[in-house]
Amino acid sequence: MFSITVRDHLMIAHSFRGEVFGPAQRLHGATFLVDATFRRAQLDEDGIVVDIGLATRELHAVVDELNYRNLDDEPDFRGVNTSTEYLAKVIADRLAARIAKGGLGEGAKDLAGITVTLHESHIAWASYERGL
Repeated sequence: MFSITVRDHLMIAHSFRGEVFGPAQRLHGATFLVDATFRRAQLDEDGIVVDIGLATRELHAVVDELNYRNLDDEPDFRGVNTSTEYLAKVIADRLAARIAKGGLGEGAKDLAGITVTLHESHIAWASYERGL
């Protein structure tokens, strides 16, 4: 399987419900490095997985919808603990929707899947992997 990864970053505020979260139950900020990895079994006719410039643009568009937001105030996240794992899935699903609408061009038609990884720090991160 071939892959490429593009990176962006995300800054949000949020809080959690549940004793397991300890002090993170209070409103706090989080900054994530966001990696999106695109996979396919065979390279396309141009010898690439997907156009890196288009992948970077689409990831940025998805991240920009969430950046500098208090997720507690966003209707899409009402009643949800916006954990790192959950946010990785949200970003992957939104990116997949943009791919389905042609955001990565015709060359993306044979992509097998994507993985989105959110790095909370240099020692902790979470990923969500999905097929396309």
